[in-house]
Amino acid sequence: MNLLTHNATEDLIKIYRKGAKYYNFFAKVYDIVFNSWTYRKQAVKELNLKQGDTVVDLGCGTGVNFSLLEKAVGSKGKIIGVDLTDAMLAQARKRVEKEGWSNVELVQSDAALFEFPTGVDGIISTFALTLVPEFDQVIQNGCQALSPGKRWVVLDLKVPSNPLARFAPLLAFVFVRPFGGTMEMATRHPWESINKYLKKSCTIELFMGFVYIAIGER
Repeated sequence: MNLLTHNATEDLIKIYRKGAKYYNFFAKVYDIVFNSWTYRKQAVKELNLKQGDTVVDLGCGTGVNFSLLEKAVGSKGKIIGVDLTDAMLAQARKRVEKEGWSNVELVQSDAALFEFPTGVDGIISTFALTLVPEFDQVIQNGCQALSPGKRWVVLDLKVPSNPLARFAPLLAFVFVRPFGGTMEMATRHPWESINKYLKKSCTIELFMGFVYIAIGER
């Protein structure tokens, strides 16, 4: 990890430590503005998980996806929630304890350094992977950990390839910058890495092109 990447990571940790208590509130705001809960449900559905499967939620934050993943894998399945920030995982742990889930493992790790367990049945990242400079390597590492026929799914924001792109800086300032997002991140295209490392890949554009779901199968 070079110095610039290290500094960016440290900045993200500070931002999410400060905002962890309010993240669930902002997630609800995102749902109102971007219909994000519907997109999360679609992303989890695209994982094509079965009861008893093991799934990695990379950049899990406060565990917003956990209830959807629990329904997909059942009590005999396993969810591995990975996040960079201790404060976000503390909120995720409260959610797990409140719901009484005994099949959730929480791991504090930089996504670029996380060692995926072998033979997992699905990997998902929602509104997180674009924050990771090494996203390409992360996707490749995850691909190698997937069992054959299993899927990597990324749900994230992007600049649309249409005239609405002119509004991207304003939306980024209002909705993304408070969580460490920058316009420089618009040059990161995780969906291209999904296409590169996985087969049967596709990208679904949502919310007028500002949101996408990328799906790839090993």
